[in-house]
Amino acid sequence: MWRWPPRPPPPRAASTYGSGSRRHYGDRAVPSAHSQGQQVVPGQAGGEGGNRQPAQEEDPGRQRYVEKNGRCNVQHGNMRETYRYLTDIFTTLVDLNWRCSLFVFVMAYAVTWLFFGAIWYLIAYCRGDLDHLEDTTWTPCVNNVNGFISAFLFSIETETTIGYGHRVITDQCPVGTMLLLLQAILGSMVNAFMVGCMFVKISQPNKRAETLVFSKHAVISLRDDKLCLMFRVGDLRSSHIVGANMRAKLIKSKQTQEGEFIPLDQTDISVGFETGDDRLFLVSPLVISHEIDTHSPFWDMSQAQLEKEDFEIVVILEGMVEATGMTCQARSSYLAEEVLWGHRFSPMMSLAEGFFDVDYGAFHHTFEVVTPSCSARELSLAAARLDAHLYWSISSRLDEEPTLPQPVAKQADGGSSLGRGSEPTFIVGEMTDILEQSGPGELNGSVATDQSESEA
Repeated sequence: MWRWPPRPPPPRAASTYGSGSRRHYGDRAVPSAHSQGQQVVPGQAGGEGGNRQPAQEEDPGRQRYVEKNGRCNVQHGNMRETYRYLTDIFTTLVDLNWRCSLFVFVMAYAVTWLFFGAIWYLIAYCRGDLDHLEDTTWTPCVNNVNGFISAFLFSIETETTIGYGHRVITDQCPVGTMLLLLQAILGSMVNAFMVGCMFVKISQPNKRAETLVFSKHAVISLRDDKLCLMFRVGDLRSSHIVGANMRAKLIKSKQTQEGEFIPLDQTDISVGFETGDDRLFLVSPLVISHEIDTHSPFWDMSQAQLEKEDFEIVVILEGMVEATGMTCQARSSYLAEEVLWGHRFSPMMSLAEGFFDVDYGAFHHTFEVVTPSCSARELSLAAARLDAHLYWSISSRLDEEPTLPQPVAKQADGGSSLGRGSEPTFIVGEMTDILEQSGPGELNGSVATDQSESEA
Protein backbone atom coordinates (compact mmCIF):
# COMPACT_ATOMS: atom_id res chain seq x y z
CA MET A 1 0.00 0.00 0.00
CA TRP A 2 1.34 3.40 -1.01
CA ARG A 3 0.38 6.47 0.98
CA TRP A 4 0.67 10.15 0.28
CA PRO A 5 3.43 11.29 0.94
CA PRO A 6 5.30 9.17 3.45
CA ARG A 7 6.55 11.09 6.47
CA PRO A 8 9.46 11.23 6.88
CA PRO A 9 10.20 10.97 3.14
CA PRO A 10 11.66 7.61 2.22
CA PRO A 11 15.24 7.53 0.95
CA ARG A 12 14.01 6.13 -2.34
CA ALA A 13 10.62 6.43 -3.98
CA ALA A 14 9.34 3.61 -6.10
CA SER A 15 7.36 4.31 -9.24
CA THR A 16 3.80 4.25 -7.95
CA TYR A 17 2.01 6.07 -10.73
CA GLY A 18 -0.91 3.87 -11.68
CA SER A 19 0.09 0.93 -9.48
CA GLY A 20 -0.61 -0.33 -6.01
CA SER A 21 -3.86 -1.16 -4.30
CA ARG A 22 -4.78 2.30 -3.05
CA ARG A 23 -3.40 5.79 -3.52
CA HIS A 24 -4.00 8.90 -1.46
CA TYR A 25 -4.05 12.31 -3.15
CA GLY A 26 -4.22 14.87 -0.36
CA ASP A 27 -7.00 13.77 1.97
CA ARG A 28 -8.87 11.75 -0.63
CA ALA A 29 -8.27 8.09 -1.30
CA VAL A 30 -8.41 7.09 -4.94
CA PRO A 31 -8.55 3.43 -6.00
CA SER A 32 -5.57 2.42 -8.06
CA ALA A 33 -4.90 -0.19 -10.69
CA HIS A 34 -2.83 -3.33 -11.11
CA SER A 35 -0.83 -3.64 -14.25
CA GLN A 36 -1.70 -6.63 -16.40
CA GLY A 37 0.21 -8.47 -19.06
CA GLN A 38 -0.42 -8.04 -22.75
CA GLN A 39 -0.86 -10.57 -25.50
CA VAL A 40 0.46 -10.21 -29.00
CA VAL A 41 -1.80 -11.34 -31.80
CA PRO A 42 -1.24 -11.11 -35.52
CA GLY A 43 -2.70 -8.01 -37.10
CA GLN A 44 -3.43 -7.07 -40.66
CA ALA A 45 -0.56 -6.72 -43.03
CA GLY A 46 0.56 -3.17 -43.55
CA GLY A 47 3.85 -2.03 -44.94
CA GLU A 48 6.93 -4.01 -45.74
CA GLY A 49 7.09 -6.36 -42.76
CA GLY A 50 4.55 -8.45 -40.95
CA ASN A 51 2.22 -6.41 -38.81
CA ARG A 52 1.87 -7.51 -35.21
CA GLN A 53 -0.52 -5.57 -33.05
CA PRO A 54 -0.48 -6.06 -29.27
CA ALA A 55 -3.89 -6.88 -27.91
CA GLN A 56 -4.26 -4.53 -25.00
CA GLU A 57 -6.40 -5.73 -22.13
CA GLU A 58 -6.48 -2.53 -20.19
CA ASP A 59 -7.28 -2.76 -16.53
CA PRO A 60 -10.67 -1.11 -15.95
CA GLY A 61 -9.27 0.42 -12.76
CA ARG A 62 -6.16 1.80 -14.47
CA GLN A 63 -5.69 5.42 -13.53
CA ARG A 64 -5.03 7.77 -16.40
CA TYR A 65 -4.30 11.45 -16.04
CA VAL A 66 -5.86 12.06 -19.46
CA GLU A 67 -8.21 9.55 -21.05
CA LYS A 68 -7.80 8.38 -24.63
CA ASN A 69 -10.74 10.54 -25.67
CA GLY A 70 -9.08 13.63 -24.17
CA ARG A 71 -11.10 13.92 -20.97
CA CYS A 72 -8.99 14.89 -17.97
CA ASN A 73 -9.42 12.34 -15.20
CA VAL A 74 -9.33 14.88 -12.38
CA GLN A 75 -12.11 15.70 -9.92
CA HIS A 76 -11.94 18.70 -7.63
CA GLY A 77 -13.22 18.11 -4.13
CA ASN A 78 -13.45 19.86 -0.77
CA MET A 79 -13.72 23.28 -2.39
CA ARG A 80 -14.85 25.86 0.15
CA GLU A 81 -14.86 28.94 -2.07
CA THR A 82 -17.70 27.95 -4.36
CA TYR A 83 -18.88 31.56 -4.50
CA ARG A 84 -16.16 32.15 -7.06
CA TYR A 85 -18.29 30.28 -9.59
CA LEU A 86 -21.01 32.91 -9.20
CA THR A 87 -18.60 35.75 -9.91
CA ASP A 88 -18.21 34.31 -13.42
CA ILE A 89 -21.78 33.14 -13.93
CA PHE A 90 -21.55 33.26 -17.72
CA THR A 91 -18.67 30.77 -17.89
CA THR A 92 -20.39 28.64 -15.24
CA LEU A 93 -23.53 28.40 -17.36
CA VAL A 94 -21.57 27.66 -20.51
CA ASP A 95 -19.63 24.87 -18.78
CA LEU A 96 -22.82 23.11 -17.65
CA ASN A 97 -23.91 19.98 -19.47
CA TRP A 98 -26.76 20.21 -21.93
CA ARG A 99 -29.37 18.87 -19.55
CA CYS A 100 -28.61 21.50 -16.94
CA SER A 101 -28.26 24.21 -19.58
CA LEU A 102 -31.70 23.52 -21.01
CA PHE A 103 -33.17 23.43 -17.52
CA VAL A 104 -31.63 26.81 -16.67
CA PHE A 105 -32.80 28.22 -20.02
CA VAL A 106 -36.42 27.20 -19.42
CA MET A 107 -36.42 28.25 -15.78
CA ALA A 108 -34.96 31.69 -16.56
CA TYR A 109 -37.95 32.57 -18.74
CA ALA A 110 -40.54 30.79 -16.61
CA VAL A 111 -39.43 32.51 -13.41
CA THR A 112 -39.50 35.99 -14.96
CA TRP A 113 -42.95 35.38 -16.46
CA LEU A 114 -44.31 34.10 -13.15
CA PHE A 115 -42.65 36.90 -11.19
CA PHE A 116 -44.07 39.72 -13.29
CA GLY A 117 -47.39 37.91 -13.67
CA ALA A 118 -47.71 37.83 -9.88
CA ILE A 119 -46.93 41.57 -9.71
CA TRP A 120 -49.57 42.36 -12.36
CA TYR A 121 -52.09 40.30 -10.41
CA LEU A 122 -51.10 42.05 -7.18
CA ILE A 123 -51.62 45.48 -8.78
CA ALA A 124 -55.07 44.48 -10.05
CA TYR A 125 -55.97 43.08 -6.64
CA CYS A 126 -54.77 46.16 -4.71
CA ARG A 127 -56.53 48.61 -7.02
CA GLY A 128 -59.81 46.69 -6.76
CA ASP A 129 -59.94 45.82 -10.46
CA LEU A 130 -61.02 42.28 -9.60
CA ASP A 131 -64.04 43.64 -7.70
CA HIS A 132 -65.27 45.75 -10.63
CA LEU A 133 -65.15 43.23 -13.43
CA GLU A 134 -68.78 43.88 -14.43
CA ASP A 135 -68.62 47.64 -13.90
CA THR A 136 -68.36 49.31 -17.29
CA THR A 137 -67.57 52.69 -15.77
CA TRP A 138 -64.50 51.38 -13.95
CA THR A 139 -61.09 51.84 -15.66
CA PRO A 140 -58.75 49.01 -14.60
CA CYS A 141 -54.96 49.09 -14.75
CA VAL A 142 -54.95 46.34 -17.39
CA ASN A 143 -58.05 45.55 -19.40
CA ASN A 144 -59.38 41.98 -19.34
CA VAL A 145 -57.24 40.85 -16.38
CA ASN A 146 -59.69 38.91 -14.20
CA GLY A 147 -57.35 36.56 -12.32
CA PHE A 148 -53.85 35.20 -11.93
CA ILE A 149 -53.95 33.21 -15.19
CA SER A 150 -54.88 36.26 -17.24
CA ALA A 151 -52.17 38.28 -15.44
CA PHE A 152 -49.63 35.55 -16.22
CA LEU A 153 -50.62 35.54 -19.90
CA PHE A 154 -50.30 39.34 -20.02
CA SER A 155 -46.79 39.00 -18.55
CA ILE A 156 -45.83 36.53 -21.30
CA GLU A 157 -47.29 38.76 -24.03
CA THR A 158 -45.44 41.78 -22.67
CA GLU A 159 -42.02 40.16 -22.31
CA THR A 160 -42.12 38.28 -25.61
CA THR A 161 -43.71 41.26 -27.44
CA ILE A 162 -46.48 39.06 -28.82
CA GLY A 163 -49.20 41.70 -28.37
CA TYR A 164 -52.52 39.93 -29.04
CA GLY A 165 -54.39 43.15 -28.25
CA HIS A 166 -57.03 41.64 -25.92
CA ARG A 167 -55.20 42.58 -22.72
CA VAL A 168 -53.74 46.08 -22.74
CA ILE A 169 -52.54 48.56 -20.12
CA THR A 170 -54.49 51.80 -19.64
CA ASP A 171 -53.26 55.32 -18.97
CA GLN A 172 -54.96 55.43 -15.57
CA CYS A 173 -52.25 53.31 -13.90
CA PRO A 174 -48.84 55.01 -13.41
CA VAL A 175 -47.55 52.01 -11.43
CA GLY A 176 -48.42 49.72 -14.30
CA THR A 177 -46.57 51.98 -16.73
CA MET A 178 -43.40 51.81 -14.64
CA LEU A 179 -43.75 48.04 -14.29
CA LEU A 180 -44.20 47.68 -18.05
CA LEU A 181 -40.95 49.56 -18.69
CA LEU A 182 -39.12 47.48 -16.09
CA GLN A 183 -40.35 44.19 -17.53
CA ALA A 184 -39.43 45.21 -21.07
CA ILE A 185 -35.88 46.10 -20.01
CA LEU A 186 -35.34 42.99 -17.87
CA GLY A 187 -36.88 40.79 -20.54
CA SER A 188 -34.39 42.09 -23.11
CA MET A 189 -31.53 41.42 -20.69
CA VAL A 190 -32.72 37.87 -20.06
CA ASN A 191 -33.02 37.27 -23.81
CA ALA A 192 -29.53 38.59 -24.49
CA PHE A 193 -27.97 36.61 -21.65
CA MET A 194 -29.63 33.28 -22.33
CA VAL A 195 -29.38 33.45 -26.12
CA GLY A 196 -25.70 34.39 -25.74
CA CYS A 197 -25.08 31.42 -23.46
CA MET A 198 -26.79 29.02 -25.83
CA PHE A 199 -24.99 30.43 -28.86
CA VAL A 200 -21.57 30.10 -27.21
CA LYS A 201 -22.40 26.59 -26.03
CA ILE A 202 -23.58 25.51 -29.48
CA SER A 203 -20.58 27.04 -31.25
CA GLN A 204 -18.03 25.57 -28.84
CA PRO A 205 -15.29 23.73 -30.77
CA ASN A 206 -15.31 20.76 -28.40
CA LYS A 207 -17.02 18.53 -30.94
CA ARG A 208 -14.51 19.59 -33.57
CA ALA A 209 -11.90 17.73 -31.55
CA GLU A 210 -13.87 14.51 -32.10
CA THR A 211 -12.66 14.46 -35.72
CA LEU A 212 -9.01 14.88 -34.71
CA VAL A 213 -7.69 11.36 -34.15
CA PHE A 214 -4.51 10.02 -32.58
CA SER A 215 -2.98 6.60 -33.13
CA LYS A 216 -3.74 3.97 -30.52
CA HIS A 217 -0.05 3.32 -29.93
CA ALA A 218 3.18 5.23 -29.96
CA VAL A 219 6.28 3.60 -31.40
CA ILE A 220 10.04 3.81 -30.86
CA SER A 221 12.36 3.04 -33.76
CA LEU A 222 15.33 4.42 -35.65
CA ARG A 223 14.96 7.46 -37.86
CA ASP A 224 18.13 8.84 -39.47
CA ASP A 225 20.22 6.58 -37.20
CA LYS A 226 18.63 8.05 -34.06
CA LEU A 227 16.04 6.58 -31.74
CA CYS A 228 12.76 8.48 -32.00
CA LEU A 229 9.43 8.30 -30.21
CA MET A 230 6.64 8.67 -32.77
CA PHE A 231 2.85 8.81 -32.88
CA ARG A 232 0.39 9.64 -35.64
CA VAL A 233 -2.30 12.33 -35.78
CA GLY A 234 -4.93 12.97 -38.44
CA ASP A 235 -7.93 15.16 -39.26
CA LEU A 236 -11.06 13.46 -40.58
CA ARG A 237 -12.70 16.65 -41.87
CA SER A 238 -12.04 18.37 -45.16
CA SER A 239 -12.03 21.77 -43.41
CA HIS A 240 -8.61 22.37 -41.94
CA ILE A 241 -7.25 23.35 -38.55
CA VAL A 242 -5.50 26.71 -38.94
CA GLY A 243 -2.24 27.25 -37.07
CA ALA A 244 -2.13 23.71 -35.67
CA ASN A 245 0.67 23.06 -33.21
CA MET A 246 1.60 20.00 -31.17
CA ARG A 247 2.78 19.64 -27.59
CA ALA A 248 3.66 16.61 -25.48
CA LYS A 249 4.10 16.05 -21.74
CA LEU A 250 5.54 13.19 -19.73
CA ILE A 251 3.58 12.44 -16.55
CA LYS A 252 5.64 10.44 -14.09
CA SER A 253 6.34 10.24 -10.37
CA LYS A 254 9.50 11.93 -9.17
CA GLN A 255 11.43 12.43 -5.97
CA THR A 256 13.65 15.47 -5.59
CA GLN A 257 17.07 15.49 -4.01
CA GLU A 258 15.53 17.01 -0.88
CA GLY A 259 13.15 14.07 -0.48
CA GLU A 260 10.01 15.76 -1.83
CA PHE A 261 7.82 13.28 -3.69
CA ILE A 262 5.94 14.60 -6.74
CA PRO A 263 3.37 12.01 -7.90
CA LEU A 264 2.38 13.72 -11.18
CA ASP A 265 5.47 15.56 -12.32
CA GLN A 266 5.15 17.08 -15.81
CA THR A 267 8.14 17.13 -18.15
CA ASP A 268 8.15 18.67 -21.61
CA ILE A 269 8.78 16.35 -24.55
CA SER A 270 10.21 18.24 -27.49
CA VAL A 271 8.40 17.60 -30.76
CA GLY A 272 10.23 20.24 -32.79
CA PHE A 273 9.66 23.53 -30.99
CA GLU A 274 13.19 24.75 -31.72
CA THR A 275 13.02 23.85 -35.41
CA GLY A 276 9.36 24.71 -36.00
CA ASP A 277 8.34 21.11 -36.66
CA ASP A 278 5.64 21.40 -34.00
CA ARG A 279 3.65 23.72 -36.32
CA LEU A 280 1.65 21.37 -38.49
CA PHE A 281 0.00 21.60 -41.89
CA LEU A 282 -2.60 19.00 -41.05
CA VAL A 283 -4.05 18.22 -44.47
CA SER A 284 -3.14 14.53 -44.33
CA PRO A 285 -2.13 12.32 -41.38
CA LEU A 286 1.29 13.15 -39.99
CA VAL A 287 3.74 11.19 -37.87
CA ILE A 288 4.97 13.36 -34.99
CA SER A 289 8.53 12.52 -34.00
CA HIS A 290 10.43 13.17 -30.79
CA GLU A 291 14.18 12.68 -31.14
CA ILE A 292 15.56 10.93 -28.07
CA ASP A 293 18.66 13.01 -27.36
CA THR A 294 20.49 14.17 -24.26
CA HIS A 295 17.61 16.52 -23.37
CA SER A 296 14.97 13.80 -23.70
CA PRO A 297 13.52 12.09 -20.60
CA PHE A 298 13.92 8.77 -22.47
CA TRP A 299 17.69 9.18 -22.96
CA ASP A 300 18.58 6.36 -20.54
CA MET A 301 15.56 4.15 -21.26
CA SER A 302 16.12 0.83 -23.02
CA GLN A 303 13.56 -1.69 -24.22
CA ALA A 304 13.88 -3.73 -21.03
CA GLN A 305 13.44 -0.63 -18.88
CA LEU A 306 10.42 0.47 -20.93
CA GLU A 307 8.59 -2.72 -20.01
CA LYS A 308 9.14 -1.92 -16.31
CA GLU A 309 8.45 1.83 -16.41
CA ASP A 310 5.20 3.41 -15.28
CA PHE A 311 4.47 6.72 -16.96
CA GLU A 312 1.98 8.48 -19.21
CA ILE A 313 2.62 10.58 -22.30
CA VAL A 314 0.01 13.30 -22.87
CA VAL A 315 -0.18 14.74 -26.39
CA ILE A 316 -2.04 18.00 -27.11
CA LEU A 317 -3.03 19.35 -30.52
CA GLU A 318 -4.21 22.97 -30.66
CA GLY A 319 -5.42 25.13 -33.52
CA MET A 320 -8.21 27.36 -34.80
CA VAL A 321 -11.31 25.99 -36.49
CA GLU A 322 -11.37 27.25 -40.04
CA ALA A 323 -15.14 27.76 -40.10
CA THR A 324 -15.56 29.66 -36.81
CA GLY A 325 -12.08 30.93 -35.90
CA MET A 326 -12.39 29.52 -32.38
CA THR A 327 -9.53 27.67 -30.71
CA CYS A 328 -9.85 23.90 -30.62
CA GLN A 329 -7.83 21.49 -28.49
CA ALA A 330 -7.61 17.73 -28.89
CA ARG A 331 -5.88 15.53 -26.31
CA SER A 332 -4.89 11.92 -25.91
CA SER A 333 -2.41 9.88 -23.89
CA TYR A 334 -0.19 6.81 -24.09
CA LEU A 335 0.70 4.57 -21.17
CA ALA A 336 4.01 2.74 -20.99
CA GLU A 337 2.46 -0.48 -22.31
CA GLU A 338 1.04 1.44 -25.28
CA VAL A 339 4.53 2.39 -26.51
CA LEU A 340 5.77 -0.26 -28.97
CA TRP A 341 9.53 -0.66 -29.19
CA GLY A 342 10.86 -1.59 -32.62
CA HIS A 343 7.73 -0.69 -34.58
CA ARG A 344 6.98 1.76 -37.35
CA PHE A 345 3.69 3.09 -38.71
CA SER A 346 2.37 1.57 -41.89
CA PRO A 347 2.09 3.81 -44.98
CA MET A 348 -1.45 4.99 -45.63
CA MET A 349 -1.11 7.43 -48.53
CA SER A 350 -1.02 6.53 -52.21
CA LEU A 351 -1.04 8.52 -55.43
CA ALA A 352 -4.26 8.18 -57.41
CA GLU A 353 -5.31 9.86 -60.64
CA GLY A 354 -5.01 13.55 -59.92
CA PHE A 355 -5.04 13.37 -56.11
CA PHE A 356 -3.51 11.69 -53.06
CA ASP A 357 -5.59 8.90 -51.55
CA VAL A 358 -5.45 8.47 -47.76
CA ASP A 359 -6.47 5.08 -46.39
CA TYR A 360 -7.59 5.62 -42.80
CA GLY A 361 -8.01 1.87 -42.42
CA ALA A 362 -4.26 1.68 -41.84
CA PHE A 363 -4.13 4.66 -39.49
CA HIS A 364 -3.41 2.56 -36.38
CA HIS A 365 -1.39 -0.19 -38.11
CA THR A 366 2.28 -0.71 -37.30
CA PHE A 367 4.90 -3.22 -38.38
CA GLU A 368 8.10 -4.43 -36.77
CA VAL A 369 11.48 -3.12 -37.86
CA VAL A 370 15.03 -3.89 -36.78
CA THR A 371 15.75 -1.63 -33.81
CA PRO A 372 18.50 -1.90 -31.18
CA SER A 373 17.16 -2.69 -27.74
CA CYS A 374 19.69 -0.49 -25.95
CA SER A 375 19.04 3.03 -24.76
CA ALA A 376 19.80 6.12 -26.81
CA ARG A 377 22.76 6.88 -24.55
CA GLU A 378 24.28 3.44 -25.15
CA LEU A 379 23.61 3.74 -28.86
CA SER A 380 25.35 7.12 -28.98
CA LEU A 381 28.37 5.78 -27.07
CA ALA A 382 28.61 2.78 -29.38
CA ALA A 383 28.51 5.05 -32.43
CA ALA A 384 31.22 7.26 -30.90
CA ARG A 385 33.44 4.23 -30.22
CA LEU A 386 32.93 3.01 -33.77
CA ASP A 387 33.86 6.40 -35.22
CA ALA A 388 36.98 6.55 -33.05
CA HIS A 389 37.98 3.02 -34.06
CA LEU A 390 37.57 3.83 -37.75
CA TYR A 391 39.54 7.06 -37.34
CA TRP A 392 42.54 5.40 -35.69
CA SER A 393 42.41 2.48 -38.10
CA ILE A 394 42.58 4.77 -41.12
CA SER A 395 45.28 6.90 -39.50
CA SER A 396 47.46 3.87 -38.77
CA ARG A 397 47.12 2.64 -42.33
CA LEU A 398 48.14 6.02 -43.69
CA ASP A 399 51.21 6.05 -41.45
CA GLU A 400 52.33 2.66 -42.83
CA GLU A 401 52.31 3.84 -46.49
CA PRO A 402 55.82 4.20 -48.16
CA THR A 403 57.18 7.69 -48.81
CA LEU A 404 58.38 9.25 -52.08
CA PRO A 405 62.09 9.65 -52.85
CA GLN A 406 63.32 13.16 -52.35
CA PRO A 407 63.22 15.31 -55.49
CA VAL A 408 66.66 16.46 -56.71
CA ALA A 409 67.08 20.19 -56.71
CA LYS A 410 69.59 21.57 -59.22
CA GLN A 411 71.35 24.86 -59.12
CA ALA A 412 71.37 27.19 -62.02
CA ASP A 413 75.06 26.35 -62.68
CA GLY A 414 74.35 22.60 -62.88
CA GLY A 415 75.50 21.67 -59.34
CA SER A 416 73.66 19.14 -57.26
CA SER A 417 74.18 20.67 -53.85
CA LEU A 418 72.52 23.73 -52.38
CA GLY A 419 74.03 26.32 -50.24
CA ARG A 420 72.42 27.41 -47.02
CA GLY A 421 71.31 30.72 -48.42
CA SER A 422 70.65 29.71 -52.02
CA GLU A 423 67.20 29.33 -53.59
CA PRO A 424 66.29 25.80 -54.71
CA THR A 425 65.24 25.38 -58.33
CA PHE A 426 63.22 22.19 -59.11
CA ILE A 427 63.03 20.60 -62.49
CA VAL A 428 59.33 20.44 -63.41
CA GLY A 429 59.68 17.51 -65.76
CA GLU A 430 61.39 15.26 -63.20
CA MET A 431 58.80 16.09 -60.50
CA THR A 432 56.00 15.31 -62.91
CA ASP A 433 57.47 11.89 -63.69
CA ILE A 434 57.88 11.11 -60.00
CA LEU A 435 54.30 12.13 -59.16
CA GLU A 436 52.92 10.06 -62.00
CA GLN A 437 54.81 6.97 -60.81
CA SER A 438 53.76 7.35 -57.15
CA GLY A 439 50.40 6.61 -55.56
CA PRO A 440 48.29 8.63 -53.14
CA GLY A 441 49.94 7.07 -50.11
CA GLU A 442 53.41 7.85 -51.40
CA LEU A 443 52.36 11.41 -52.08
CA ASN A 444 51.23 11.85 -48.52
CA GLY A 445 54.54 10.47 -47.27
CA SER A 446 56.50 12.80 -49.52
CA VAL A 447 54.64 15.84 -48.34
CA ALA A 448 55.22 14.87 -44.73
CA THR A 449 58.96 14.35 -45.40
CA ASP A 450 59.29 17.73 -47.10
CA GLN A 451 57.61 19.43 -44.18
CA SER A 452 59.92 17.73 -41.66
CA GLU A 453 63.05 18.68 -43.61
CA SER A 454 61.93 22.29 -43.97
CA GLU A 455 61.37 22.49 -40.23
CA ALA A 456 64.87 21.04 -39.61
